[in-house]
Amino acid sequence: MHIVLARQASGVVQAVRRPEGAGSDPDDASPWRLAPGELSAAVHARESVEPSRWTWVDTNRWYPALLADGVRVERAHDLRLAHRVLRGSRFAHGSDLAGAPSGPWDALEPTVAGGAVDRVRPEQQAESLFDLGDVGGPARDVGPGRADADDLDPVAELAAQQTAVAGASEPGRLRLLLAAESAAALAAAEMHHAGLPWRADVHDAILTEALGPRPAPGLRPDRLEALVTEIRAALDAPASLNPDSHPDLLRAMEYAGVGARSLRKGELQRLEHPVIAPLLEYKSLYRLYTANGWHWLDQWVRGDRFRTDYVVGGVVTGRWSSTGGGALQLPKGVRGAVRADPGWVLVVADAAQLEPRVLAGMARDEAMARAGRDGDLYAGIVAGGAVASREHAKVGMLGALYGGTTGVSGQVLPRLRSAFPRSMGLVEEAAATGERGGVVTTWLGRSSPPPGQAWDDAQSGALGDDAAPDAATLARSSARAWGRFTRNFVVQGTAAEWADCWLASIRRRLWALGTAATDGRAPAPFTDRPHLVFFVHDEVVVHAPAELADAVAHEVREAAAEAGRLLFGEFPVAFPLTVAAVPAYDEAK
Repeated sequence: MHIVLARQASGVVQAVRRPEGAGSDPDDASPWRLAPGELSAAVHARESVEPSRWTWVDTNRWYPALLADGVRVERAHDLRLAHRVLRGSRFAHGSDLAGAPSGPWDALEPTVAGGAVDRVRPEQQAESLFDLGDVGGPARDVGPGRADADDLDPVAELAAQQTAVAGASEPGRLRLLLAAESAAALAAAEMHHAGLPWRADVHDAILTEALGPRPAPGLRPDRLEALVTEIRAALDAPASLNPDSHPDLLRAMEYAGVGARSLRKGELQRLEHPVIAPLLEYKSLYRLYTANGWHWLDQWVRGDRFRTDYVVGGVVTGRWSSTGGGALQLPKGVRGAVRADPGWVLVVADAAQLEPRVLAGMARDEAMARAGRDGDLYAGIVAGGAVASREHAKVGMLGALYGGTTGVSGQVLPRLRSAFPRSMGLVEEAAATGERGGVVTTWLGRSSPPPGQAWDDAQSGALGDDAAPDAATLARSSARAWGRFTRNFVVQGTAAEWADCWLASIRRRLWALGTAATDGRAPAPFTDRPHLVFFVHDEVVVHAPAELADAVAHEVREAAAEAGRLLFGEFPVAFPLTVAAVPAYDEAK
């Protein structure tokens, strides 16, 4: 049973019960009204008797307030997330919802658990596939502008979504995708609520050891200042040279005959000059200082907890992004500050070689599934005789997933095509579709965006009699770039679907484990229960009472197997995990 929540201007909440599935008349549903402040008690009472699917415009507009009152819900349906999927999915392209003109539901922007509104553009995320700006990337403004969520009709939208799914070419897959993404939104809000355990004193000690004591405002830490002196001396540069100014530094390096065309780490490492070693160390420590230094600590850690704002599906493939604190790029250098509460542990689990395994499941490639059966898929590829070394297997597989055609990747790909024709054929067909300007779809139904106006202009610009001399080159380059995008979209997007199913299963299983005798510092309802605290693509961290560590590890592994079955049925592709129960995050690997 769906219970659809809507907030009126007076603050009164109206809840409408609507059966699962399409075909029921929303006018037949029985509404109930709650005065401001009554919602948490009503939800808790309902969940205690009969868990329902709480349906709302956006999880982060409703769930954080329930969590603040110690109320957890088992299931939800996020209308904003579902609308976005159904509008673009080729599985539902003939529905009225997919074919309607852009409207306020399309203009509805995500909120975050911290309360701020933020528009997340794929090309602004570090974890985007490519910089697509020059070929017409997928980020577009839609609709008439920002929509007011309280002005939308969630009951009518739910009915439209149910009808779209019922008439889809793959309704079962779409239902799973919408349920998994909505469950992921619940998990994201809960992780923000609980927070990642973080020892500010340990973080300060890490910074002090690497950089020296905390400097006064406007000054560099001692170690950075010493490296600046070394850089100036190695370049015979004046005391006014600021290494933080890339143009000035490159000019000084050119004057000194270093031969660097950029400040990229890979290029610098290939050069020989006295400035290289101090410059590389400066770049590394400067990033630590600016990205996760004392200012970051002051801003993001409160009450021994780091709380980031996850954006579920914030990247065009369906991967998560984050706004604030850089959670998805948490460097190893500061992970020692992530420490479990007394009497608790961190259960850290990550999936091994997730994308190739997902590819094997999508392609129904039994040969590749066998290669990964004993744990290390790359070692299995070598054992099967496809390539000579594990490194070649890894480089070749990454080339297949991301479109690498040169160097070792280009040499190995023909052998992978011979050994795994089903898997290689799937990604190559996806690339060919993208090069033609077509749309590809993940296993559960998220479709790629069309390439956009810049791509169209590049292709049409090469056709005219008066085309510029380089127009054909630009058209081919744009086509290949979009083909690389669609090649990986189907795999990365399906891996994101597997991860959402994994999270949903972990979340349910952890709650079922019940409480422990050891109280923690997390807020209710997680004070005495194991709970998710961190997620990044194929890795999770659970904060668990020490006495439940083994049980948590078991359930996390079982959840991975369940996610594989949900997507691929009984097809024998394994999703092994590396799992460790540790007091501090940096001890997990």
